[in-house]
Amino acid sequence: MASTEPTIFARIALREIPASIVAETDRVIAFDDISPQAPVHVIVAPKTQEYRNVVELAAGDPELLVELIDVARGVADERTDGQFRLVFNTGAEAGQTVFHVHAHVLGGHLEEGSLGSA
Repeated sequence: MASTEPTIFARIALREIPASIVAETDRVIAFDDISPQAPVHVIVAPKTQEYRNVVELAAGDPELLVELIDVARGVADERTDGQFRLVFNTGAEAGQTVFHVHAHVLGGHLEEGSLGSA
């Protein structure tokens, strides 16, 4: 279960923290990563912090997962001509540092090993 303290991504969705928002629906927000690991590096997250990782999201609200992926695809279509990596980190040992489910859309000329973290 998610913490009661708002995550940084929830605070971005609430407009408490500024971000360069590139796409948004009623339930999903996408914004440029502040520490990009590729020429295109966009974070796509649900506005709710109810789910800590993609496994919890898939089990708890598969329709929201589909919406998140659809937003990611739209961002990739606009910014990478549809050629991209979509990365979900699950757990600290896998590189997850923000425990609010989110995907990294990575595109452009990617270096080997640029898999995204957060």
